Amino acid sequence: MTRPGSQDAADAAVSFDPLRPLLTRVAYRMLGSVADAEDVVQDAFIRWLGTDRAAVREPAAFLRRTVTRLCLDQIKSARRSRETYVGPWLPDPLVEEEETDDVTLPLMLALERLSPLERAAFLLHDVFGVEFDEVAKTIDRDPAATRQLAARARTHVRDARPRYKLEK
Repeated sequence: MTRPGSQDAADAAVSFDPLRPLLTRVAYRMLGSVADAEDVVQDAFIRWLGTDRAAVREPAAFLRRTVTRLCLDQIKSARRSRETYVGPWLPDPLVEEEETDDVTLPLMLALERLSPLERAAFLLHDVFGVEFDEVAKTIDRDPAATRQLAARARTHVRDARPRYKLEK
């Protein structure tokens, strides 16, 4: 016996589940916390359930935008609680089944120094390969402003990168 709406939820899950790993990577790179990333992705799924999916042309773009905006909201609200923390911030370790070496620990630490919008523009364009027009729609800015945010982020990341490789 199926519950009312359970078929609709199953259809939503079928279209969402293949995108979950990508969305989790986006959220993790934005937030630096596995638990927070999983919470954001689950919130995106709940929103996906309530969305008219027939009207969505590109589910991946829609969900990536949703996850990015949820992350930006969380960063802005979490900033207050993090301001009282006196220890060094370190990202949660992330163990992925597939080898994706796109963001290393030093880069995650450098990303923490970026503003939320710089981080979103840099990650979406430079790491995940999203076009600037789509990034601009995601963060609700002009494409030119988005390119400038990404350029500033690249400069900050480059400045935070160690100049010499340390011998082990």
